[in-house]
Amino acid sequence: MLEIRRRLRQGGVLGINQRNAEFIRRLNPRRLYPLVDDKLRTKELAVAAGMPVPELFGVISTQHGIRTLPELVAERDQFVVKPAHGSGGNGVLVITGRRGSLFYKSSGALLDERELGHHISNMLSGLYSLGGQRDRVLVEYYVRCDPILEEVSYRGVPDIRLVVLNGYPVMAMIRLPTRLSDGRANLHQGAVGVGIDLVEGRTLDGVLDNQVVTEHPDTGHRLAGLRVPAWERILKMAALCHDMTGLGYLGVDIVIDRDLGPLILELNARPGLNIQIANCAGLIHRLRLVEEQGAATPFADDRLEFCRRYFRHQPVAS
Repeated sequence: MLEIRRRLRQGGVLGINQRNAEFIRRLNPRRLYPLVDDKLRTKELAVAAGMPVPELFGVISTQHGIRTLPELVAERDQFVVKPAHGSGGNGVLVITGRRGSLFYKSSGALLDERELGHHISNMLSGLYSLGGQRDRVLVEYYVRCDPILEEVSYRGVPDIRLVVLNGYPVMAMIRLPTRLSDGRANLHQGAVGVGIDLVEGRTLDGVLDNQVVTEHPDTGHRLAGLRVPAWERILKMAALCHDMTGLGYLGVDIVIDRDLGPLILELNARPGLNIQIANCAGLIHRLRLVEEQGAATPFADDRLEFCRRYFRHQPVAS
């Protein structure tokens, strides 16, 4: 056990207590949390900053408002409904097609209008929200998977998580939906996390339930060596999210649409730590390098140049 701890420290692995004390509490004022805890506010903030996001079709705020859903999606066969204050993908429902009054989930299962309305009612009641508070439901554009990423994803759209410190992207991974995750890109629901070389934008090996994997469990496609599309644009979007929110320690989730390119999906003031497992690398050394720079330069391009210089992938020594 002592040897494992020594190796983790040597590898710069960040633990949850250190993350909370040294980075989240110190760099993320609680008054700013609502900017990212409320997905509607995040979307509005991003639009005001000129950042691309999935189009919002409408917001349902009351139980009575569920009746407006057929009108909101009348001309749409594909859409997403999600709780404004949800976390970890809980409650998100992805509709990939319809047949009359029946709706296809990303898994291929069918829902009727009553079942869909019941799910939205649960969202409004706070079943999926942070702290169980009453919530609002967003009805928005269904992101279509980029063809390059489609081969390594199962019935869903991958998303890219970047950890950003003071406007410097320090680590990234892509989360790939699986059969187990029901087509959703959430690690705790069974998605695969795959590290990304921050400089090259190329994928590394992956992790599934904290175990290293080299192939997607459903598609059999090799995980390493894939070049992520529009990587430079994704890095800059992540860097600018610090300027947009004022949060010092931030998780940025981005999806790549086959027609629209990278879109900001959501932001997180308490990003998880599994990104280190996906990259076989610790965060601490990179975080310390950024902190040594002092105040962040106001120019995102300069911050990205620093990242390219210092953050090429170097796995934890075995």
